[in-house]
Amino acid sequence: PFMTVLKNIAKDRILQITVLITVVSLFFAKPRLADINFHTLWSVAAMLTLIQIYAYLHVLDVLAYKLTSIADNTRKLNMLFTVLAVIAGMFLGNDITVLTLIPLYLNIAKRYKLPQILPVTLIGMGANIGAAFTPWGNPHNIFLVSRYNVSPIKFFEWSVPYLVVSLIIMWLVFLFIPKKDIPTQKTEPIKISWRPTIITTVVFIFFFFGVFRAIDIIWPLIVAIVLALAINPRIMLKIDYALLLTFTGFFIFISDIQQIPAIVNLIHGMVYSEISTYFASILSSQVMSNVPSTILVGKFTNYVQALFLGSNIGGFGSAIGSMANMLVLKTFNQHGSVSKKKFFIQWTIMQFAGLIILTIVGLGLLIFRI
Repeated sequence: PFMTVLKNIAKDRILQITVLITVVSLFFAKPRLADINFHTLWSVAAMLTLIQIYAYLHVLDVLAYKLTSIADNTRKLNMLFTVLAVIAGMFLGNDITVLTLIPLYLNIAKRYKLPQILPVTLIGMGANIGAAFTPWGNPHNIFLVSRYNVSPIKFFEWSVPYLVVSLIIMWLVFLFIPKKDIPTQKTEPIKISWRPTIITTVVFIFFFFGVFRAIDIIWPLIVAIVLALAINPRIMLKIDYALLLTFTGFFIFISDIQQIPAIVNLIHGMVYSEISTYFASILSSQVMSNVPSTILVGKFTNYVQALFLGSNIGGFGSAIGSMANMLVLKTFNQHGSVSKKKFFIQWTIMQFAGLIILTIVGLGLLIFRI
């Protein structure tokens, strides 16, 4: 199992690229320890641990099972899965949400010959929208809160309007989904182990205070790790160590390039105003994924709201836009029965449609200061 962990780390595309550019940047300057944001690293580590405990306890699967038992037509089934993706994205982050819900939906879809492409795309989009709403839903939100010392009230002032508008747009999409009757699912009783679930939730609240620096983040991290080891030590093997290494690599890379005047001037030229920061964030996410892009732009700008909106909206569009997008494609390829090429083409069209619509929405939120 330990070798599997190493193999997964080595296979991570974003990490490979990060290591490459970090090594190159080391030739130009020496990284400074002060530039490594340990609060972000510990917060992300704690978040990844807690999310894996929830995954191990199968909280999301049970919810999905319960919900599908009330869906009697295709529109309702799609809505339930997408809404569950939004809510799960808020608490568990978009990666776990996508990895859990897409296979569950595809099992039902294959059984009753239901459409696969649009529903799976909507689950992925729902997870991205939900994850933008909380500081821990997306790892780069943790970075923003940590880097700019954002207060909880401030954070939700930005994320609530974005969530509300996104949900209204989603709801309009559902009106176009035909209602086709499906037999209701017989649910097999799955038991939730209540005690560990409640304990994990208490630790999660403790973690919330750590993210916003009400307490030192190292304590929630230690408690989360102890809890994972107590429930089942194998949980620690499931953690996305590649993401932690990507963060570390990026902090080193940015520490280096900050010391190269030509690059600093170039980036400053791209983030001189709120609107330019917003577009720089969205566009750079398309080519380098939204986590690295946020750390990069975040080093050179003070327009936090523009960066918050840009990095979360930048998760739409290209497959690289967010880690969850790659996982949507991967899980579909493993579980879907429709042609992969067809899925990729239609998914890409819908992703870019979503990107364009939300870019306009975000621009509105920035200009009208909502």
